Amino acid sequence: MDVFDHLRRGGRVSAAAAVLGTALQIKPLLHVDEAGRLAVVEKPRGRKQAIKAQLARMEQGWMPELGSTVMVGHGDCAEGAHMLEEAICAQFPTADIVTADIGPIIGAHTGPGMLAVIYWGSTR
Repeated sequence: MDVFDHLRRGGRVSAAAAVLGTALQIKPLLHVDEAGRLAVVEKPRGRKQAIKAQLARMEQGWMPELGSTVMVGHGDCAEGAHMLEEAICAQFPTADIVTADIGPIIGAHTGPGMLAVIYWGSTR
């Protein structure tokens, strides 16, 4: 599962960046900003580091008083979604986790293997 191939084809990264990112096992963290633009915000190496980075962002922004539901989305990656669920449960025991496959629109941009964490927070 090569996320960079899909990001390259979608024009998000150059061919050189795709080759380098794949070789270094970089798992880019994407974020939709206030204007609705998709941007790379971090570049952790490996799935475990990417999950840690997602949890660190959640810790900074999650506001459970607005809603305790946390959505874990995945692109044909049930094993990765399960790892993410377990990590969220361990760090945020009050989270009510719902897991779902992502749709074809997001999947076309990210490719298989994508993991998402969606929650009510202090910022978009």
